[in-house]
This record gives sequence, C-alpha cells and structure tokens, in this order.
Amino acid sequence: MADLTINIGNLKMSNPVMTASGTFGYGLEFQDFVDLEQIGGIIVKGTTLHPREGNPYPRMAETPMGMLNAVGLQNKGVHYFVDHIYPQIKDIRTNIIVNVSGSQVEDYAETASIVNELDNIPAIELNISCPNVKQGGMAFGVSAHGASEVVSAVRKVYKKTLIVKLSPNVTDITEIARAAEGAGADSVSLINTLMGMAIDAEKRKPVLSTITGGMSGAAVKPIALRMVWQVAHAVKIPVIGLGGIMNWRDAVEFFLAGASAIQVGTANFIDPAVTVKIAKGIDDYLIRHNYSSIRDIIGALTV
Repeated sequence: MADLTINIGNLKMSNPVMTASGTFGYGLEFQDFVDLEQIGGIIVKGTTLHPREGNPYPRMAETPMGMLNAVGLQNKGVHYFVDHIYPQIKDIRTNIIVNVSGSQVEDYAETASIVNELDNIPAIELNISCPNVKQGGMAFGVSAHGASEVVSAVRKVYKKTLIVKLSPNVTDITEIARAAEGAGADSVSLINTLMGMAIDAEKRKPVLSTITGGMSGAAVKPIALRMVWQVAHAVKIPVIGLGGIMNWRDAVEFFLAGASAIQVGTANFIDPAVTVKIAKGIDDYLIRHNYSSIRDIIGALTV
C-alpha cells in the first residue's frame, strides 16, 4: 500500500477520506454496511446549541446528477449529543468530528466550548453558511467580516483542530478563505451546497417547502474543483475538498487541484460503503503511478 496518512492541523488521519456532514448521520447508521474504522474521518450531522425541528416536509428532492435538501439542521442540540450520542461513538477508532452550526456568534462559541471538553472529539467543522439572525439572516460565510467574526469567537474557546466549511454562494471564495485563516482556522473545507430549486410543473409549485435548497451531487463537481483550486493557491492552511465526489477518480482530481483531504457526501446515499472503496481506489492510483504517498499528488496539477 501507498502511504495514505495525512495531517490536518493536529488531526492525524489514517487516510484522507472523510464523510460530509449531514450525509452519514452519526456514523452508527452505517456501521452495518461499512467498517467505520477504515474511514479517515466521520463528520457527524450539524449540531446546534439548542434543539431544532428543521424545516417542514417536503425537504429533499432529486435533481439530474444530484439532489436538493432543505432539512434545516434538524438535531436535538449539543447537550443531547453529549449525553446520548457521544457515549455511543467515542470509542470508534477513527476521527469523529462535530459539525457546529448556529444563528449567532454566541451560539457557535458556546457549542464549540462544550464540544471542546469531549476527549474523543479531536476536531470541529464550523458551518458558516448559517443565517445570522442578528444581521437580518445573511449567512456568516458570505462576507469576510462575518466569517472572521465567528471564527475568531470560536478560536478563543476551542483548542483543538478547527475546520471552517465555506459557502460557494459568494463572489470571491478566496477572500472568505483568507479571512477564516487569519481568524485562526486550521483548515477550510469546501464547498458547501449551492443554492438551487425544483419546480413541479403539473402543480405549478416548488417541490421543496422552503422553495430553495442546497444542491449537491455529481453536477456540482466542476464548481467545487474550481473553488478548491483557487483557495489552495490563496491560503497556507490545508484545504479539504468536497462537492460531487462519487468515486476515486473524482477524489484524485481534488488532490491534484490542491486538496489535502476530501469529503464524500451525496454518494453515501447511493452506496453506503463508497468511502472505503474510494480510499482503495486512491491507493491503487498511487501505486499504478509509482507514488509512495498521497502527499505526492497534492497540488500536483500540471498547468
């Protein structure tokens, strides 16, 4: 085997394949289908300070080469996670990472502070695509100021590896990435979902209850690749690439574009074991091309 180990900040991964938040539950839901300990990192579903019911149904829709979702961060809150979920997942021998979301800076900071005390959670991923209720609903991640504000607040209370998940729904994603880096992020992950919508022509109504939702799946890969390429050249911290990764070949493209690790999302709904298959495919690719380490191909695109 080639050397697939990689470090993201202080996070040591046995391989660079992770699951994307919101597509893999808490990992427990997939343990009958795949060996969880063969995955480099499992990012659990979005966790907020207080319980959230999520959006009304319908909140998912299939699209050509992808899907729309408007689940609305449904979860039982961080205290429920600490008391009920964490005891079930803390001994899984891989990196369990909590995706932290919120509606104001104080929510993010308090949630991160609580997760900081969990010994077997080595990292968090900040979802800054959430609407800031104090600023009229504008997402934190669409401005450099908003991103810097929330990352700085979390950095003060969170002492482990801090990953910041970037929104693609911006004019210049490199500006946001640099702001996150400057505020103390150890890594950035991108892209989060693109805004889209679906319409039922017969009913002349939107398919989703929220009208618009987040688009993911194979169709977004070219956009994700472009943004990863741009951000990898704009920051010095590791970049985690995601968006439309369906197989090992897609993953390799992200490494060549500059990603140090990747996340698999929508593909988990099609094949619950796809993460392990992608890791094996990456290894086969490295051996076939006489590379000894995954680090040999990071940013190795010839232009």
